[in-house]
Order: sequence, then structure tokens, then C-alpha cells
Amino acid sequence: MDYTELFNSLHPDFFKEEGIRALSGDWVFTELVMDLREAPPSVTLPERPNGISFGEYHGELAALQNAVRSVDEDWVQYFNEGERFYCAFEGERIAAFCSLADMGQFQGLHIGGPGCVGTIPEFRRRGIGLEMVRSATETLRQDGFDLSWIHYTHLANWYMKLGYKPVLNWNSGGIISDAENEK
Repeated sequence: MDYTELFNSLHPDFFKEEGIRALSGDWVFTELVMDLREAPPSVTLPERPNGISFGEYHGELAALQNAVRSVDEDWVQYFNEGERFYCAFEGERIAAFCSLADMGQFQGLHIGGPGCVGTIPEFRRRGIGLEMVRSATETLRQDGFDLSWIHYTHLANWYMKLGYKPVLNWNSGGIISDAENEK
């Protein structure tokens, strides 16, 4: 598959955006993919955290936005009414969150993915975020998505623990390498 073509289809004019052009050219980001038509990858994760549950978010948007704000103020703009979100919960409290994006179609494939993944500081380093993204990805699989795409991350190794494969690297100037062929 031509991942550069797929990237440009999902994110037209991405490298013309002011915020992207303003990034340091030294910063390299990765795009990753998981083929959801295949069996889930066999991965070893930390034990599922006690007292934590996972599922789609159906609560008040303001509560979710406050949780997002505690991780990254700039992400709040992406958490709006009518969008789909997935969370980890300790009781009713949000411990971690992500968006569940429907990115559209490409060559007959339905593409989605978790985005703006964050864990509330006091819940970090317990495997909650990893388990949440694993579970969110499985939700996308069950919903009939063909590919799960991780966009705009500098945490490629973290997502690779779940079986995601890096396919492109980029910086503010554009795509700099085909990560899949760097092996």
C-alpha cells in the first residue's frame, strides 16, 4: 500500500497548515497503522489495572474537556459534541481518554483510529493508557473498520507495544521517510 498517498488522502494540505509549518524541523513524528482485517496481534501488556473499566464516553462533555485540559490544553478544541470518545474510568472518574475518529475511506478501506490519547497524571505508569488504546482499537475492529491509523505522534515505540506498525516519518517540511521500508 502507498502510505504516502493514504496520508495525503486523509490529511490533504497538512503540511501547509500554519501550526505544522511552525514546528521545529528537528522534530520527527510518525504515522502508524494496524490492519484490523487481520487477527489482533499477540501482545503482552501489563496486567489490566484493578478498579479500572473501559468504554465509550457518554457523560457530560465539560467533564471530559476538563480531563483533557489536565493533560494538554491545546487538545480541548478536538473534543466536541457529536464526536466519539473512548475512556478508562475509575468508578465514574475519567482516568484516560482518546477520540475515536472515523477518517473516511481510501481505496475501499474504512479507516479510523484513536487520537489525542492522554492519561490523567495521577493514573500514569500503570498501563491504563495502553490498555485503553488496545480496547479502543478492538472497538474499531468490531465496528467494521479495516485500518486503524495513529496520526501525528512522537511515541511510536509506545504504540508498537500494541502491534501498530510505523509507516511514515515526517517533520514540518513534509514526509521524510517511509518508516515501513527503513527496517
